[in-house]
Amino acid sequence: MKLDRRTILAVGLAAAATLAAPTAMAEPGSWSSEPVRIVVTFPPGGTSDLVARLLAKHLDADYGQKAVVDNRPGAAGTVAADYVSQQSPDGTTLILSNNAPFTIAPTRFKSIPYEPIAGFTHVAYIGASAPGLFVQPAHGINTVDDYIASAKKKQPTYGSSGVGSISHILGEAVDAALGVESIHVPYKGSSPAIQDFRAGVLDTFYDMVVQNSQMIEDKEAIAIAIASPERNPQLPNVPTFKEQGYDIVIENWVGLSGPAGMDAGMVNTIHDTVLAVFANPEVQKRLIELGITHTPMSTADYTSFVKKSIDVWAPLIKAAGIAE
Repeated sequence: MKLDRRTILAVGLAAAATLAAPTAMAEPGSWSSEPVRIVVTFPPGGTSDLVARLLAKHLDADYGQKAVVDNRPGAAGTVAADYVSQQSPDGTTLILSNNAPFTIAPTRFKSIPYEPIAGFTHVAYIGASAPGLFVQPAHGINTVDDYIASAKKKQPTYGSSGVGSISHILGEAVDAALGVESIHVPYKGSSPAIQDFRAGVLDTFYDMVVQNSQMIEDKEAIAIAIASPERNPQLPNVPTFKEQGYDIVIENWVGLSGPAGMDAGMVNTIHDTVLAVFANPEVQKRLIELGITHTPMSTADYTSFVKKSIDVWAPLIKAAGIAE
């Protein structure tokens, strides 16, 4: 799939869902006498895991709802999503939903063992973070146009957190938009990719920008562009692709979902409790540290958002050549 040099490759997903009528307000609080499992599609230590543990901590401390995190990585998030889709809709098993099983897997794989919309109750949107393009300081590249000029002289290598990851999809989208060709080097997670970048093995890598702020501050890497709609207030000196003339916006979102068929009253309670947790100043501060922009969204809007995002990501996944 060929994309015009300055064509929009993706829209800001957080802005894609239009605001509909708000859900009926429920009193924030516990909704189950049993501990709630928040299933995470990745191993411990990543952003999704940290967000889930932050949520679990405050559900218990602020609202008396016992919650534990259950990490179930594998098969690009489909293992965890399939597991949750088969659980009782009694509110005791939820998933920290994200791009991998809900907006990437439906296009990437010929078949998945669950229905990403009808098979779930998409309860509450939490927020999104944005990846960016990092280059070696020694290369003297400071802008996207600098990168284009350099890439046309020598094909650069770039590291990603794996085939089909957001960093991989962004890398292929950038190549298409900028009219350059780079060599993709996939890793099992972003940490080993960054390690090889630091060792000089890679010319560039793609990863969440805010999470690598220390590398930027220490001048170990130059972040030449972030794939967000606007600059991140945490790193105001890192420009967006858009302001440099390339309309590339790809965000990694997270939310909370459960099995299909959950009681509407319970859904309202969970939704409003989650929003209350993330309205806590302490929690908001931590989200900012993780590079996540929190956006309140109704349950109906969140469901619509997940559905729309499948269509938004489909051409990017196909362009990246990772669809089976």
